[in-house]
Amino acid sequence: MIEPGKRVVVAMSGGVDSSVAAALLKEQGCEVIGMTMQIWDYSKFTADHGESSGSCCSLDDVYDARRVAESLDIPFYVVNFEKQFEKEVIDRFCDDYFKGLTPNPCVVCNQVLKFEVLLRRARELQADYLVTGHYAQLVRKDGFFALEKGRDRNKDQSYFLFTLTQEQMQYVRFPLGGMTKEQVRGHAVRLGLNVAEKPESQDICFVPDGDYVRFLEEQRGSGAMNGDIVHVDGQVLGTHLGTYRYTIGQRRGLGLSWPHPLYVVGIDALKRKVLVGEKHCLVVYHCYVDDINWLIDAPERDIEAACRIRYRHQEAPSLITVLDDGSARVDFYEPQSGVTPGQAAVFYAGDRVLGGGWIRESGMRDEGHDFEDL
Repeated sequence: MIEPGKRVVVAMSGGVDSSVAAALLKEQGCEVIGMTMQIWDYSKFTADHGESSGSCCSLDDVYDARRVAESLDIPFYVVNFEKQFEKEVIDRFCDDYFKGLTPNPCVVCNQVLKFEVLLRRARELQADYLVTGHYAQLVRKDGFFALEKGRDRNKDQSYFLFTLTQEQMQYVRFPLGGMTKEQVRGHAVRLGLNVAEKPESQDICFVPDGDYVRFLEEQRGSGAMNGDIVHVDGQVLGTHLGTYRYTIGQRRGLGLSWPHPLYVVGIDALKRKVLVGEKHCLVVYHCYVDDINWLIDAPERDIEAACRIRYRHQEAPSLITVLDDGSARVDFYEPQSGVTPGQAAVFYAGDRVLGGGWIRESGMRDEGHDFEDL
């Protein structure tokens, strides 16, 4: 709860969630300032590829945010973070794909753009809080903040927020965390917001047509990552036009003839190899996680936690072993499929986020198969 009279900056994306957050805080007597991040130049994409819908942070979203702010009679600013976005999000996105990883740019955008750059801008405006429309909850316990899942389990976004620090959580608030999406849309209708029925964004904002291969080749060129497609038994089954075209668990588009369906089970960008195998080869028993941010005191011994290895994944009971270099080994009590290097692994105890990091590598079911042997 934010006390009336507090000055808040609301990160307005032009969608229904952040718009309702701004409207409710204005209704509750807060001094609300709307702020939208301009992070990507859509004019070039539109000129080259035509209109596209379904992404976030487009020019239409900026206009929608401005119209909502005008209807609420609150100050509104567009802040240009294109350079920071290109350096911190897009360059990392491309680098990761060309390293054989499958990145999650939304986590990085939240971490760097919203809760570092935008939060700093909000503090410069002497705002008490930066508010976003995330479906997550912050609970103060024993003098510390705990990050917990949003009430609406279908919309819970705590997975994307594991990078938050205690200092940041002092100045960040998520007023929709205790609501369902249906309740939020109900508030939008009641408050007369023109975005009440606006559909949710689905795609990566800087790849609005979903064609990430085209985007990567426009950014970095093509032809430099061609190589072999190799079965886990060592047979070379074919060739590919770039390791960045593949991700763990992929079945379609392999162009291979084989008695059984094949899936991508590994990528070695250094050797330009794509490793494929039958479905059972996707099953892993452990993974290694780097760059961990703990939202609790860093464990000094093994702990049990539920690990979510992708946004829509049901957390898997696991044993977390912190290693000497600060990374962790995650041992799943039940084998998991689709553990993908480059994705985030987030640790939970019930509804509470304990911490999270980035999957570096996974343990294949048959550890005898290794790129070193192929």
